[in-house]
Amino acid sequence: MSKFLINKYQSLEAYVPGEQPKDMEYVKLNTNESPFPPSQGVLDRISSAEVSKLNLYPDPDCKVLRKKIAELYGFESENVFISNGSDEILSFAFMAFCSEEKGAVFPNISYGFYKVYGDLYGVDYTEAPLKEDFTIDVNDYLNINKTVVIANPNAPTGLSLSVDEIEKIVKSNPDNVVLIDEAYVDFGGKSCIELVKKYENLLVVRTYSKSRSMAGARLGYAFGSKSLIDDLNRIKYSTNPYNINRLTLAAGEAAIDDNDYYMNRCKEIVEIREYSKRRLSELGFDYLDSDTNFIFAKSDKIIGEDYYRRLKENGVLVRHFSNPLISGYVRITVGTREQMDKLFEVTEKLLK
Repeated sequence: MSKFLINKYQSLEAYVPGEQPKDMEYVKLNTNESPFPPSQGVLDRISSAEVSKLNLYPDPDCKVLRKKIAELYGFESENVFISNGSDEILSFAFMAFCSEEKGAVFPNISYGFYKVYGDLYGVDYTEAPLKEDFTIDVNDYLNINKTVVIANPNAPTGLSLSVDEIEKIVKSNPDNVVLIDEAYVDFGGKSCIELVKKYENLLVVRTYSKSRSMAGARLGYAFGSKSLIDDLNRIKYSTNPYNINRLTLAAGEAAIDDNDYYMNRCKEIVEIREYSKRRLSELGFDYLDSDTNFIFAKSDKIIGEDYYRRLKENGVLVRHFSNPLISGYVRITVGTREQMDKLFEVTEKLLK
């Protein structure tokens, strides 16, 4: 830390992304990326002709992509916001809708960036405890008079609230924004985007990183009332109007055109997830029911940190969290069938 960093940031605990080691070739099951490549349409779109236009700025309004996303999901373009990964939407939302006076509430076990943004922007936030079964207690978010932020399905647990439960939260907080982070919804969760047409205070955030095989492109989007989208655009145009580069825009448009390819890949991942749950059971693991592309699992035969470390020594990466409430678990991204079989092969060896 330099002597130039201003005081209010000196105690900031930055978000720690999943590790990306390069010392050897790993079976990478630690960052919830898709194991499948982008569609052929995306690969074709990133052509030399598109690359040759990199001397020109991209469209700051992302008009074509917004229109395609809006049409796919039954919205108007004015209800869609495009961002540099969904993390940027979260950042803008904390900046726009939270403060010392207008606080925030989110689960105490959830996506780590919520707490980071709360600290970064000086937000008076509350971390609501999960119930003993790791589900979210809806009552903690009713009439709360704070900005509500919930990942649904939640991470790293993989558990979901129903659309009715989400609506109950939104309806009870008419004077506060309710942000629902649907990064993993395409793997079995129930989306609440239709509620956007009914409630002006609901913002639903999505990403291309998981179900659309574009984690490396950094592309996110959100649905909300025109007034909420205008608020986010005010922040965007006050920071970085050209937040989406030309190649990512082109890839994002092509991915929407190839929507069937991605939805079929999601179904394949769900099938592999269910197969993997059966294999974990056979190996004596317990796990939470998952609506995502990962499984949150533990075993009485090996503690979470040791399991993570010994898998890594054997060329398999999973994610372990040091939070004592969940330190017995590891989060396992669902990979290809071959990748999962490698995980089980190594696990069997370790347990012996």
